[in-house]
Amino acid sequence: MTIRKIHSRDLLLVAAMLAAPVSISPLATAPAHAFIVFDPSNYSQNVLTAARSLQQITNQITSLQNQAQMLINQARNLASLPLSSLQQLQQSVQRTQQLLGQARNIAFDVRQVDQAFQHQYGSASLSASDQQLVTDARSRWQNTVGGLQDAMRVQAGVVGNIDTSRAQMSALVGASQSATGALQATQAGNQLLALQGQQLADLTAVVAANGRAQALSEAERAAAADQGREQRRRFLTPGSGYQAGNAAMFNR
Repeated sequence: MTIRKIHSRDLLLVAAMLAAPVSISPLATAPAHAFIVFDPSNYSQNVLTAARSLQQITNQITSLQNQAQMLINQARNLASLPLSSLQQLQQSVQRTQQLLGQARNIAFDVRQVDQAFQHQYGSASLSASDQQLVTDARSRWQNTVGGLQDAMRVQAGVVGNIDTSRAQMSALVGASQSATGALQATQAGNQLLALQGQQLADLTAVVAANGRAQALSEAERAAAADQGREQRRRFLTPGSGYQAGNAAMFNR
């Protein structure tokens, strides 16, 4: 076995090589197994940043959803009620007005009322003939009968409107309960108020017709009393043509 002698020169060379920094040539081949270094501080910062970004996205989505819901609610509030009972209400009012306009002899007109009371319901004329007095009395009676008939016709027309009003009320209440927005609910409420107004108009017409019939009856009674006094005066006036005599009863 041969032992090689190590010179001091060789030892100095090895020491120099160990002390010198190791440099890797760019052309050197990468190691087969690379080590991954985990930095906890950097990882926590990245997670926090990602959470904040996710929260911002969530807030933006929520804001967009709220805006969309607000637009939907506005659209519902601006939606018009598909049901309208205005035409039916107007027709009911027109029917009642036609019945009132068909009043016989004395219409619901101030001028006609004044003229009728001046000529037919005033004090009995002292110069009027007996035939004229009878004609005036018959005219007043016809006015009274006509007023009673008019009142009954108006009552019949108003009763006929009840079925229509009931159907309209049911439809409007249903539309109000199923309203999708404030505008539809308001429109349904307004139409219900209009229906109530139409019913009040019918009630006013009935009261007016009944009052007219009663007024004509009272006026006829008052005029008949005044005319009766005039006829009695004429009957008892000397020389009026009445001659007292004996009256025979049962052929005796």
